[in-house]
Amino acid sequence: MRKKFKNKDLAVKLGVSGTLVSLVLNNKADQHGIKKETQERVFLLARQMGYFDSLDEKNEIAPVEQKPGILGMIVPSLNDSFVMGITPYMQKAFSSIGVGFSIVTKDPDDLRFDRMVTAFKKFFSGLILVGEAADDNTVRTLRSSDYPFILLEKTFKNLRLNTVCTDTMAGSRLVVNHIQKLGYKNALIVADRKSILLDNPEFKDIFDALSQNDHIIKSQVVEIDTPRSGDEIDFEQLEKFLRPPFRADVLIVLHADLVYPIMAMFRGKKLRVPQDIAIISMEEGPGFDLMFSPVTCLRKPLPGIASKAANMIWSEVRNAGKGKFKRQVNLPPELIIRNSCGTL
Repeated sequence: MRKKFKNKDLAVKLGVSGTLVSLVLNNKADQHGIKKETQERVFLLARQMGYFDSLDEKNEIAPVEQKPGILGMIVPSLNDSFVMGITPYMQKAFSSIGVGFSIVTKDPDDLRFDRMVTAFKKFFSGLILVGEAADDNTVRTLRSSDYPFILLEKTFKNLRLNTVCTDTMAGSRLVVNHIQKLGYKNALIVADRKSILLDNPEFKDIFDALSQNDHIIKSQVVEIDTPRSGDEIDFEQLEKFLRPPFRADVLIVLHADLVYPIMAMFRGKKLRVPQDIAIISMEEGPGFDLMFSPVTCLRKPLPGIASKAANMIWSEVRNAGKGKFKRQVNLPPELIIRNSCGTL
């Protein structure tokens, strides 16, 4: 049997007064200047503790409107390492507050998707757009209709939108400080052509962080063609940077998908990791800890991203997409040190 909901229990858990909780749950928070973020925390925990369920049992109507419905998450690919990692946490975050959750894959070459955007209102109470799924056309269409949505791992320089992202600059500093401590002098940034052409913030931040230490760590950038499944990377694209005069001693790989073929190529060429060359990845990939040389990488704060995103999108849904407060949340990643770029 569910424990009876009490305002004072929720107030103790949040570290706020019982009066504040009462004002929020009785739809008087705005009148008393209570911050939107505080209101969201109260609503989220109230739902988890069964406040709305207890009202349903009594056939009472909540003073505040709740619109759980189903939330959709539009992703560029189901094979994306971030999507695979964040999905379980998103499911947990939404199930804890009784909200349905569904994933839709966006094919950038499918023109039908543009027509589907306007139909999403029939299926979802709000949308979460991940990475490149948040293109200009989609964002413009959603904004014009006051549709509730937020962005994950994507920002727009000229628009103020609700976003939750990994702090790539903080991650870049962690990487640069780590390789500097190990005494590496020549760093080779490895990225696919698409990331560089799209002005990927991860590429810009790691390049800027290395530039600030240019007197200690020299850097070069190599663009490689992303191999298809089962294909190999052309060794010639990297070879000239592995020999004098540059002679890279550490590879900083922008995306996890590139790490696997690079590691396979090095093994085929009898190059040892980290003895001959170290490798560090700017994002974590499945099985990194099980590889022949476990890979040092940045781990995105997935639980924190999911929790912030759940709070933010639910607030947007409650405000029918017309909330005046737009927040940009950046959470720092964690450096996971393994053998591929650990200690000398």
